[in-house]
Amino acid sequence: MNQATSAPSQQQQVLYRKWRPHRFTDVVGQAPVVTTLRNAVASGNPAHAYLFTGPRGTGKTSTGRIMAKAVNCASPDDGEPDDTCPSCRAYDAGQALDLIELDAASNRGIDEIRDLRESAGYAPSSGRFKVYLIDEVHMLTDAAFNALLKTLEEPPPHVIFILATTEPHKIPATIISRCQRFDFRRHQIADIVAQLGKIAEGEGIDVEVGGFELIARQATGSLRDAVNLLDQLVAFHGDSLDLDSVRAGLGLVVDSGAAALARAAIARDMKSGLLLLATARDDGVEIRAFVREVVSALRSVLHLKAGAGEHLALSDAQAEELRALAAEAAVGDIVAALEAFGQLDFAGDAYDSLPAEIAFATLAAGLSPAVAAPGTAPVAAPPVV
Repeated sequence: MNQATSAPSQQQQVLYRKWRPHRFTDVVGQAPVVTTLRNAVASGNPAHAYLFTGPRGTGKTSTGRIMAKAVNCASPDDGEPDDTCPSCRAYDAGQALDLIELDAASNRGIDEIRDLRESAGYAPSSGRFKVYLIDEVHMLTDAAFNALLKTLEEPPPHVIFILATTEPHKIPATIISRCQRFDFRRHQIADIVAQLGKIAEGEGIDVEVGGFELIARQATGSLRDAVNLLDQLVAFHGDSLDLDSVRAGLGLVVDSGAAALARAAIARDMKSGLLLLATARDDGVEIRAFVREVVSALRSVLHLKAGAGEHLALSDAQAEELRALAAEAAVGDIVAALEAFGQLDFAGDAYDSLPAEIAFATLAAGLSPAVAAPGTAPVAAPPVV
């Protein structure tokens, strides 16, 4: 267990740490969660245990820290921390003694939870509540969960537990039933683009139109991943990023390449598909990222075919090309292509084109993906927004 230590200067911080939210209103894309937590703080009677679930990079830990800050704020405003009292300043500086963070991935045994139970019996150092933030809580051992359950059954009145996890199905039902559960959703592309634009403006970073969308699609709903990708691109290419730099940095081909492969998949044109994959592989493109773009294009085509494309985040050129493809494609062919490419597994090598080649052979032979590639895991595709 560790109390937060002094934060490094902003110049030393990576972007996602520098731009981490400090207030509920700063949290992106989780309005229902934020509203409920603010109301709990404003009421003066927060729950004794919360369970935050959701994919990585969606704000679970950051929101937990804000909750800890808010419940110990001297004068919260409608549930928001005031950011001026000594307690808030201590939280912002990473020096709050009443926030104890535990990474269950590396502190998963019963001894650590016993230490936690013992320390929970002591009163807070300065605030109203002592808050325990346990990240990746699903990693605890069975014995550790049993020890934690005893504390959750009879929690001290001055203690709040915030449990965060990406895999709630691994948490015992007895633990879940004693927590208020909040499910954090993947961020929509529009929300990620807006936040990247805000960060770029604040940091003096110039990104060509369409660059943020490329980053957002690659992040597959994780705002933290998107900000980290922007940080990496700036570190390599500098503060001025054109689309070619973004594509090169992300290992992507031009948009027309993904659309061309999507067209070949829908047409079950194995020759064209294999040639496109070979070209991408020879150019050093990360095939896993390429396929993710193809799946995104296919999903967009499906939505356009259904007349539900108003919400798609596409450039004018992309929209024109994919609309033309949707107009000439049959729904069954689009679905078959999505099934073939949506089940590819690149666990071994992100640059290996063999899984995608098998997908084309599957389509050409009229086989189901399960027959051609048993046991494969779905490729994570960007959300269609």
